Amino acid sequence: MEMEGSAMNRKATVLVILVFLLGIALGAVGMRVAEQKVWGDRRDERGRAGGSSRMVEQLTRELALTQEQQQQLNSILEETRKQYETTYTTIRPQMEQTRQEGRTRIRTMLTPEQLPKFEGYLRRIDEERKKRERR
Repeated sequence: MEMEGSAMNRKATVLVILVFLLGIALGAVGMRVAEQKVWGDRRDERGRAGGSSRMVEQLTRELALTQEQQQQLNSILEETRKQYETTYTTIRPQMEQTRQEGRTRIRTMLTPEQLPKFEGYLRRIDEERKKRERR
């Protein structure tokens, strides 16, 4: 009976880790999709999403925007982008702290044999995240 409980605890722990890691992956994918859908594919000088010309062009075609409306839309999109960057800059440290706290909790439940593998995994996903941020 005790072995069944231990096995169930391990399964539950693995499930929690899996959900945590899937959350990270889905969050990254969601941010990328949101960037493409909201801001288009154009990037600024640092490689970050921020171009709005494609959206203006598309809305101009679909809504028959006047020149004045196009200028207003450009201004709105630029202000929104700046607000988004400010918001992201504000919450980014909190996101990183939450990520590190989760990693610390996972480390405490791993065996000495599992820990180096987990650290290697974290290095890989951190490198991938850095590459995405540079784009």
